[in-house]
Amino acid sequence: MLWTFAFGLWGLSRQDSVWRDEAATWQVAQRSTVEIWHMLANVDVVHGFYYLLMHLLFECFGPGTTTLRLPSVLATAVAAACVAVIGRRLASAWAGLAGGMALPLLPAVQFHLQEGRSYALVAAGAGVTTLLLVTALQRPVRTRHWAAYSAAVLLMGLLNWLSLMILAAHLATLLWTPAERGVLARWAVAAGCATVGVLPLIVFSRNQSAQLSWIPPLSWHMLIGPGVLLAIGGAGALLDRPRAGRLSSSTVGLPLLAVPQLGLIALSLIQPIFLDRYILYSMLGLALLIGTAVGSAVRAVKPRFPAASNWVLPTVLALAVPALLPQSLAKRSPASRVDDVLAVASDVRHLKQTGDAVLFVPSARRDSKSVCPEAYAGLRDIALAETPEASGTLKGTESAPNRIRAAILAEHRVLVVTDASGVARPVTADRDKMKTTILRQYFTPVADEQIRGRRVTVYERDKPYPNRA
Repeated sequence: MLWTFAFGLWGLSRQDSVWRDEAATWQVAQRSTVEIWHMLANVDVVHGFYYLLMHLLFECFGPGTTTLRLPSVLATAVAAACVAVIGRRLASAWAGLAGGMALPLLPAVQFHLQEGRSYALVAAGAGVTTLLLVTALQRPVRTRHWAAYSAAVLLMGLLNWLSLMILAAHLATLLWTPAERGVLARWAVAAGCATVGVLPLIVFSRNQSAQLSWIPPLSWHMLIGPGVLLAIGGAGALLDRPRAGRLSSSTVGLPLLAVPQLGLIALSLIQPIFLDRYILYSMLGLALLIGTAVGSAVRAVKPRFPAASNWVLPTVLALAVPALLPQSLAKRSPASRVDDVLAVASDVRHLKQTGDAVLFVPSARRDSKSVCPEAYAGLRDIALAETPEASGTLKGTESAPNRIRAAILAEHRVLVVTDASGVARPVTADRDKMKTTILRQYFTPVADEQIRGRRVTVYERDKPYPNRA
């Protein structure tokens, strides 16, 4: 836990940058509970439980990058501790320690270790539920134990219902072990209760599935990453083969790694949803199997070189940490994310003049204003018809294209906040096409700054109003 916590605190602010996914958390967490409920009826209901939790934290500790990201650091530390305990119980103390210390070093985990989103919290839930399952298989447990298991799975599902795939991974472990009928029955009741609790969220969120339309269809090159992970995990499981057929690191770690990966691939064949962050918790299985490999190395060295066996893990870490240092530095830099809403707000602050107007292309780039309203003070948001808070959305409701056209032509100076040229996608909405067309026809850019994936262009009108007859 201490290793992971220290690793998470390193570079926590990422040079005071916040990217668009975290900006969604930031802006929603600052709304009232009533406004959050209003928004969840229209968008992002799948993240509703997490937003309410972050709202409580923002109320208690104030908004900031530390409040935004520290929950993920603490959650990953809990997940690492669970991996260490599971590895110790199923293999050896060295295997547990190696697995727990390997978890925060994995590149995918490093990315979400300092992310203001729910995925690290789901990983912590996966660690707790898997530890509870191992406990149930190792010793007699009471009803309250299964109640705790069910509650932990329920919380995972409320944070992200795709995490319920962990139940399939746990079932694979139970069948592989194999577990007693009584244990299987109690597990089925606990899993069923948790699933029933999450079911309303699953049904309601299907009405908002259009939010996932930007995810590309599954392709062969997207399978390279999962293939590499499964190969590494499979190699670790082979080292545990003498223990296969009963509870061991392989019977717990391999299903935890493989089932969510394969399950998400299967679901993506129906609807494109293949994003590795949805199954970040599967990295606990990989870490457990890596720890098993290190533990096996210690066990192999110890009979002939007892003193040297104590240096196997330190040696592995001494090689792994420098090798992964470029990745570690990259994950902690603003360039590791698509854009930075705080940086572009700073540009707006020094480019704006009294009486200026502002446009956002596309409207989702209004997240910068929602996170840093003080930077946009004095600017008229001429396209906005209803604020994000009042409309129950993340980006607000904009006026009809003809009204926006008239509003633009009534201005002398307009600031346009959009994506940087390197990451910008062609505009598709009629409103956004109209905005860019009118600006090109009747305005001239007089200032243009790009920083960390965002762009601010200042336009001044150089042509008279068009003939409206």
